[in-house]
Amino acid sequence: MTSGLWERVLEGVWVTVQLLVLSALLATAVSFVVGVARTHRLWIVRFLAGFYTEVFRGTSALVMIFWVFFVLPPAFGWQLVPLWAGTLALGLTYGAYGSEIVRGALAAVDPAQREGGIALSFTPWQRMKLILLPQAVPEMVPPFSNLLIELLKGTALVSVMGMGDLAFSANLVRLALQESAEIYTYVLLIYFVIAFLLTRLMRGLEKKLKAGVGKTPVRDPGVELKRPETTNVGGAV
Repeated sequence: MTSGLWERVLEGVWVTVQLLVLSALLATAVSFVVGVARTHRLWIVRFLAGFYTEVFRGTSALVMIFWVFFVLPPAFGWQLVPLWAGTLALGLTYGAYGSEIVRGALAAVDPAQREGGIALSFTPWQRMKLILLPQAVPEMVPPFSNLLIELLKGTALVSVMGMGDLAFSANLVRLALQESAEIYTYVLLIYFVIAFLLTRLMRGLEKKLKAGVGKTPVRDPGVELKRPETTNVGGAV
């Protein structure tokens, strides 16, 4: 390929990375808000969170992109630029999947931990912040890593809006060269490299979050532990 065509592909890579970061941030926020809401003590909050999850998890991300970009503007009299339309559609869709990860991780925390927080008179927010989330978040990282890779591949759907992402740019180059095998081989490799880097990043995050979990407490060598002396009666003195 010529340098001009490579520049087109690189511009598409940059747009894809931008879309991935923005939609991942939105999906993460939605995941935690909806996931925590699904464990709320009020049934109406659980119902609304569950309704949202079922709607966005049960609909096509491609159709959601069409809905946000083509259907909503005439209804409300405004138009979103493709980047924000794609971010909104992908973030809300994949956030619904992520909310199930959050809910499942919170439900997997030992019930005794919740009971301990209640015994200490912690408020529900304090129990969530100080007890549940610190234990649940490390367990969320592996499934969130898979979801992030799925989101990366889902960014290719925004090409239907004419957005100049990697998939759209690759199609323009294919039309210019009339060669499919070469350009799409390059595109596959680019997606693989981005996914590999994301996987390594998430794996490092998982190790960091689990670094202090399950470690044996280190005893100060200057402190000598003594066994209590006992009397013939059987009581410690």
